[in-house]
Amino acid sequence: MMYLYIAIGFVLLLGGAEFLVKGSVGLARRVGVSPLVIGMTVVALGTSAPEFVVSLDAALENAAGIATGNIIGSNIANILLILGVTALIKPIKGDPSAIMRDGVILLGCSAVFTFLCTQGVLGFSSGAVLFGLFIAFLGYSYWRERHGDDPEAAELHAQEADEIESPENVWVMLLMTFGGIGAVVFGAELLVDGGTQVARQFGVSEEVIGLTMIAIGTSLPELAASGMAAIRGHTDVALGNVIGSNLFNILGVLGAVAMIQQLPVAEQLLDFDLWIMMGATVLLIPFMVTRWELSRKEGLVFAVAYIAYISAQAYGVDRVLELVQL
Repeated sequence: MMYLYIAIGFVLLLGGAEFLVKGSVGLARRVGVSPLVIGMTVVALGTSAPEFVVSLDAALENAAGIATGNIIGSNIANILLILGVTALIKPIKGDPSAIMRDGVILLGCSAVFTFLCTQGVLGFSSGAVLFGLFIAFLGYSYWRERHGDDPEAAELHAQEADEIESPENVWVMLLMTFGGIGAVVFGAELLVDGGTQVARQFGVSEEVIGLTMIAIGTSLPELAASGMAAIRGHTDVALGNVIGSNLFNILGVLGAVAMIQQLPVAEQLLDFDLWIMMGATVLLIPFMVTRWELSRKEGLVFAVAYIAYISAQAYGVDRVLELVQL
C-alpha cells in the first residue's frame, strides 16, 4: 500500500498543481490582473504549492526530516536535474544582468538559510526572518519592474504568465482551482504517509526520503513547465522558473512552515546536503557566465552531478563522508 500511496500522491501532486495554476491564472486574467503580477505571484505560488503542502503536512505529522529534506532536495533537483534536462533539450540563454542579479540574490538567501539551519532548529524567529526576506524580495522585484527599472525581468514574468493556457469558462476555472487545491492537499497526505512507511520499513531516514523521492515528486511541476518552455524556445522562462522556485522554497515555504511548526535540522543535512545545495547554487553562476548560456554539454554535467548525488544517498552519506576523509 505504501508504494500505491506514493504513486497516487505523485499523480495528484502533478495534476493538482497543473489544474491549480491554469485555473488561478484564468481567474486572475478574468479580474484584470496584469501578466507581470500573474507571473510573479500566481504562477510561482502554484508551481511551488506541492513543496509547501508536503512540507507543512510533514511538519504537522512530526516528520521534520521530510519537511526540510523536501525543500533542500527540491532546490538541488531544480538546479542540477531540471536545468540539466532542460539544457539537453535546448541550450538555456538569458539576459546577463538579470541572471547575475537573481543568481546573487538566490546565493545570498541560500547562505542566510544555511546559517539559520546551522543553529540546529528552524523556529518561529528563523521562519519570520526567511518569510520577511521573501516579502521584501517580492516587493523589491515588483517595484523595479513596475517602474520600468528592470524591463527584461518584467518581460520574463509576463512570458511566464503567457505560457499558461487557461480555460475560458469561469466555472471551469473555479473547478480547476479548487479541485487542484484538493488534489495537491490529498496527494501530499498520501506522499508523506507513503514516504514515512518506506523509511520505517527499510530503516532509511526521513531526511533521505525527503531529499530524494519526495523532492523529485514535488519538483515535477517545475520539470514539466521548464521542459515545455524549452520545447517552445523560451529557455529563459525555464531559468526564471527554477530561480524563482528555489527562492520561494527556502524563503516562502520553509519560512511559513517554521513559523507554524518548529523544525529540527538533522545532522546529515548539516554535514552534507545543505552544502550540496549551496554548491549547486554557486555552480550555477559561472556556468551561466560562460557565454551567458547553459549548453548541452554543461546540461549533461548538471544531470550527471544529480545522478551522482542520488547515488551517494543510496550508498549512504555517512560512508561517502568517510571515503572523502580518507
